[in-house]
Amino acid sequence: MKNKRLLIRNCEEPLSKTGNQESHDNCSSSYEIALIILSGKANVTVAGEEFQNLGTRPDIFSGRATTVYIPRDSQYRITALTDNFEAALCQVRTEKKYSPFVVLPEEVKVNHRGTQLWQRDVHDIIVDNGEGRVERIVVGETYSVPGNWSSFPSHKHDRHRPPQETELVEIYHFRVEPVNRFGVQLLYTEDGKITFKIPCGYHPVAAPPGVKLYYLWFLAGDHGRQMIPYDDPAFRDLRELEAV
Repeated sequence: MKNKRLLIRNCEEPLSKTGNQESHDNCSSSYEIALIILSGKANVTVAGEEFQNLGTRPDIFSGRATTVYIPRDSQYRITALTDNFEAALCQVRTEKKYSPFVVLPEEVKVNHRGTQLWQRDVHDIIVDNGEGRVERIVVGETYSVPGNWSSFPSHKHDRHRPPQETELVEIYHFRVEPVNRFGVQLLYTEDGKITFKIPCGYHPVAAPPGVKLYYLWFLAGDHGRQMIPYDDPAFRDLRELEAV
């Protein structure tokens, strides 16, 4: 799927000055967009509808996200209200036009996943709640426990073969704390060949000890929004430990 892309924008750079505030104006054109507020506060106007004073967290490690859904063919304006405002724009081409809406922090579903050394908190931003409201976007955030694996047991979603698996292309955007440290993203395929293309293969993540690892995940596909990841059979027995 070549028509899906993730734009990560530090809104301090492209915003234009209007009085004491900085704004960014654009049109979604043929894309539907999930605007995830990473930090700070902003007003967002979509097709004349105003959503004011959005954003509750000073940084991505301090709470749940606020998100604005921007339909295709819609003029929108983002006005930063704080100096630390930063947003991610996840966009994909669509055919249908829906209505704009906001997902507030208290509406984000938090799932604790894994056990032992593969624990993380997964924040569903637009997942099940997007049915009938968006066409293709699936988006959320994951917070790995320091020293643990994430996106694990290893799974993939590069073939459309329901009910075992659905095909969705995925993009990750990572942050770590402290900022001078690192996390590890692995990628491998069923046949053992090395690949550098994120659209295919199993893709576990590892957080080193002492490192808070965050990643924004964004998926879209040509066969609907249902997520049915396929676990690597070599690690499938770990699911039995999760059920204990």
